[in-house]
Amino acid sequence: MAPDGDQRPPEPPEYNVYRSRKGLFSRLKGADLSGLRDRARLPSRKPRGEREPRRPGSPQAPFNIRCVLKWVGIAALGWILISLIAFGVSAQIQSFKLSGEARDALHGNPFLLFKPQTILVLGTDARPPGSGDKDVSEECFEQQSKGEKPHAPCSEGEFRADTLMLIRAGGGAFRKLSIPRDSFAEIPGNVPTKINAAYAYGGAALQIKTIEQFLDIEIDHVAIVDFTGFEDLIDAVGGVKVDIPVKLCADISGGAGGGQGGTSIRLHKGENTLNGEKALAYSRIRHVDECPGPGKSVYSVGGYDDLDREKAQQEVINGIKDRLTDPLRLPYNFIHGPIIGWDAPKAFVSDMGFFTMPQLVLSAGIGGSAPAEVLCGKNPSECGVGPESSIEVPESVRKKAVDKFLNG
Repeated sequence: MAPDGDQRPPEPPEYNVYRSRKGLFSRLKGADLSGLRDRARLPSRKPRGEREPRRPGSPQAPFNIRCVLKWVGIAALGWILISLIAFGVSAQIQSFKLSGEARDALHGNPFLLFKPQTILVLGTDARPPGSGDKDVSEECFEQQSKGEKPHAPCSEGEFRADTLMLIRAGGGAFRKLSIPRDSFAEIPGNVPTKINAAYAYGGAALQIKTIEQFLDIEIDHVAIVDFTGFEDLIDAVGGVKVDIPVKLCADISGGAGGGQGGTSIRLHKGENTLNGEKALAYSRIRHVDECPGPGKSVYSVGGYDDLDREKAQQEVINGIKDRLTDPLRLPYNFIHGPIIGWDAPKAFVSDMGFFTMPQLVLSAGIGGSAPAEVLCGKNPSECGVGPESSIEVPESVRKKAVDKFLNG
């Protein structure tokens, strides 16, 4: 005991400090208490209500740009995820509409991105009830829009295919081949006639079998154009651009003033931007009219035929693809992502659902824009005129076109 008057402060008790470390060999190192001692010397942080207000002129806490960028990135990824979910759900809903007969006629698998597969794009000449184009009931319109074989109360042979286009997508490829709707072909179970009549007799399933027999090719997937959804998709991407070599004028279904729900087309020479209604009308032109004013028009330089129509349809498809894959359109597409994602699959009734349809979009972006190919399009003289003013496509022309379509 210390003598009286010599009071010594009590010595602090000894503490054992344990600190966890990462790694197996960190246990061999000695304990480093300097960090703990430094923290012990710092003044304790007061509650928010007891802190002194910041004095004028005193430095503020630095702006944390990393934190801002992190939350912006999280928000952007969330927006993209919403767009992808909207696309997938919409595609799956559309796939439920396809008829079972059409689905059974196909040969494809869901893994489209890594190995090329053949997709048949179909459009029919029936329009929604009330459009004024044709007097069609709601029930008959539903039958043809789903690819069903016509059945009561709808009559067989009424609605033919209006568009026949093959797309080779996947494995880095994205090629297109259009089949003129007036091509003369053998139709299983029916007399030979124009190839698009197969849809009117047996729906999408018979049209698939007819094209397979006509071109000696297997069709893996099908997409039936929904014209209302097609217009909505084009409007969602901000329209499509088409390049017209000579000015073109046409009145479809009686024209805009015909009282039948028709549309009038007036396109000038050069680049034209079309909204959904105009783009659909442009892809449906069969007969052109003389354009008012000076200068040549398509009407005065040779007219318009089925091959020109097929090229126009491919140009519209390419226009949609270019809008979706153009880097300069990235901000627009990002902002409108959920709308585009929801509207895009609604343009088609297809067997490709939640898993396969996004692969088609990626294949379109990877595959580039190959020149449009149309049977007899480059050398019309190779093809002749068949019965009923049809187009007679020789077997040699078909084989050559299919070989280029499949192998590039």
